[in-house]
Amino acid sequence: MNGYIKIAVLVAAVILAAAVYGAFNGGSEENLPVYSQAGSSGVEVEEIQRVLKERGLFNGEITGYYGVQTQEAVTKFQRQQGLSQTGIADKATLKRLGITIGSVPAATDANVWLLARMISAEGRGEPYVGQVAIGAVICNRIEHPSFPDTLAGVIYQNGAFSALSDGQFNEPVADSALSAARDALAGWDPTGGAVYYYNPRKTSNRFIYSRPVLTVIGDHRFCS
Repeated sequence: MNGYIKIAVLVAAVILAAAVYGAFNGGSEENLPVYSQAGSSGVEVEEIQRVLKERGLFNGEITGYYGVQTQEAVTKFQRQQGLSQTGIADKATLKRLGITIGSVPAATDANVWLLARMISAEGRGEPYVGQVAIGAVICNRIEHPSFPDTLAGVIYQNGAFSALSDGQFNEPVADSALSAARDALAGWDPTGGAVYYYNPRKTSNRFIYSRPVLTVIGDHRFCS
């Protein structure tokens, strides 16, 4: 039995040592930041490609996939900027590129109220799921590199929402909009990732009509 006890004590000591090491070294790899690099895909990669293309460093198509061409273009940019030439779009590289992405804020009373004002103004008369969808678009924009990084920044962005200019934003807020704001901030996205929406009966804007439609809810088309 003594032999078994010694083995058990040894195993426990190894586990404890590993836990202590993890605590002093930032925990598991899951806590490490994830940067866009070879094999990555998504809206951040699209923005990286767009900015590098504007700088004449990337000649490929903007696909949102981080392939060899993108990696080489990032490396060239890093060389120009005096950064470590890793080919990985780390925090320092993104900052020099002028690319930032925000996070959806917590559902504090102030955030719920601000988002609900816009939902009510833009979605008055829409079904409940359509109101949540409007809130989801605003949240999606916060996390998209082409838009401001904060809730207030997205809502008050110049020319983004007609409700700010036609007075609807200052109208009384519907109770349903408050609930829809909470649902959107909690992560419900009926649009499937849309960052635009429009009512085809109220606009003839060529740009918005060029956007791929992801879904239709009520009177609005939601687009990527």
